Amino acid sequence: MSNERQILIVGGGIAGLALALALARLGRAAIVLESRPRFETAGAGIQLGANGVRVLQRLGVAAALTGAVGTPEAIDVFDGPSAARLARLPLGAWFAARHGAPYWTMHRGDLNRVLWQAAANEPSILLRPGFALASVRQEAGGVVATDGGGASVAGSALVGADGLWSTVRQTLLPSAAPQFAGATAARTVLTAGQAGSLAAPHVGLWLGPGANVVHYPVRGGSEIAIVIIVRQDWRASGWDTRVDTARVLAPIAGFHASLTEVLSRAGDYRQWSLYRLSGLPYWSKGRVGLIGDAAHPVLPHLAQGGALALEDALLLARLLDRVPGDVAASLRQFERERRARAAAVETLSRRNGRLYHLSPPWSWARNGLLRLLPGAWLMAGYDNLYGWQPH
Repeated sequence: MSNERQILIVGGGIAGLALALALARLGRAAIVLESRPRFETAGAGIQLGANGVRVLQRLGVAAALTGAVGTPEAIDVFDGPSAARLARLPLGAWFAARHGAPYWTMHRGDLNRVLWQAAANEPSILLRPGFALASVRQEAGGVVATDGGGASVAGSALVGADGLWSTVRQTLLPSAAPQFAGATAARTVLTAGQAGSLAAPHVGLWLGPGANVVHYPVRGGSEIAIVIIVRQDWRASGWDTRVDTARVLAPIAGFHASLTEVLSRAGDYRQWSLYRLSGLPYWSKGRVGLIGDAAHPVLPHLAQGGALALEDALLLARLLDRVPGDVAASLRQFERERRARAAAVETLSRRNGRLYHLSPPWSWARNGLLRLLPGAWLMAGYDNLYGWQPH
């Protein structure tokens, strides 16, 4: 590979692997530097609207996922304490016809596996697990990345796709640290048999004071992914802490037994803290830039973190290919085109979180509105979100 044109990508998650594949589709070489000793397929569920699925289609990996995804027919919104259904927002055929691509729910491990396999089969992509970035040096015509053991690799640009706790961001903006958002999330996966009534082909969203629960089908409907989000002061930088089932369920003890009884069947909950990152003054400096959660993490109340990372990857690859001799200009243009959208999604995610966690009497007003407003009308309000198209 020629150092003159190859792009260094730090992080082998969704953003990093998608960027490498998008570059490969344009004939550009990439090296993916992953700190972990192997490219892992861990995690639980992820939701992708049409804007995310459309990118997977452009990358040529969507077909490999079709047997592993869930295709929910609707988002059913429930009042947590009473289990009353408040609204049904259409997905399925209605959503696909409106946006030209489906709404998919899947196990994050399946998505990571498909992206990794596609990258491993691409001659222009080199995967380097076990490369823990220690330093980045910009020099005339390129960037040199060095790991903790002293191994170095060079490229024409370096992109930090290394998530919320980005090492690359720390080199660009040492004072930019994520701030605790006052909430935690816990995840698990149940078999469809264990999930009982939760195994219906829909996304379930349960709302309650200071907490909400989301569940949806993964692995073709054979499993159900569950996420419980709670306002509480528990802070950790990891995202895979094993926690006791009773401790996870204690904050939602007021939710209806038809939900909590099913959730109590799971014995492998993993918890993490939710963090925000105030708007960065810039996303790149010279030949080094950021994408995905490294640049603009979002809270999970809109299920858009993965989709934004995919959008980022496709657009940045096109910009880097458009003027290959001026990667700094391409990185600056990427920020100009993405900053407003990322900020809008982050704002909408925070708004949803506040609405989900309302207490009486405000929750009564919310519930009343949800019962009155047509579900299709509510979903149409997200047309700009799901209708994103790469230029």
